[in-house]
This record gives sequence, structure tokens and C-alpha cells, in this order.
Amino acid sequence: MKIRVDSARCQGHALCAMIAPESFELDEVDGHSRAIHEVVPAHLQEQVREAIRSCPEQAILVEDDDRAVQHNGAAQ
Repeated sequence: MKIRVDSARCQGHALCAMIAPESFELDEVDGHSRAIHEVVPAHLQEQVREAIRSCPEQAILVEDDDRAVQHNGAAQ
């Protein structure tokens, strides 16, 4: 599983960092989130999936294996 945060969509709600603090951090300048690791370790994937579902701006992009990039777990 690979993740990244779309900085144009992120509004800095910080839900992802609260739900999955080992996978997301907030920028000190603008407060927007960013992924700590592009490839999510297996033991953190469930937390990251919850963060993806919780993002009100659908700013977290995820690629699971060979599947298309998704916002909030829905295929685009």
C-alpha cells in the first residue's frame, strides 16, 4: 500500500495524524498533512485505512498493489 496526501485538497483537519500518527505528520508552516512513509508497513495499514475513510476532504491518495489510485477508499 502506497499513500500520499493531495496538498491542494488537504485543509489541515488533522484527523489522519490523530488516527495514524506513525503514518502522517502536520507541516509546521501551513498545517497540512503529509505522509511520513510512501509505502505503509503492514502493521500500520489498518490505521491508515481508517484515516483515509475519516478524511473530510478526501485528500489521502492510496494505491493498493495493482489497483488504481483512490480517495477515501473509493476507486477513481
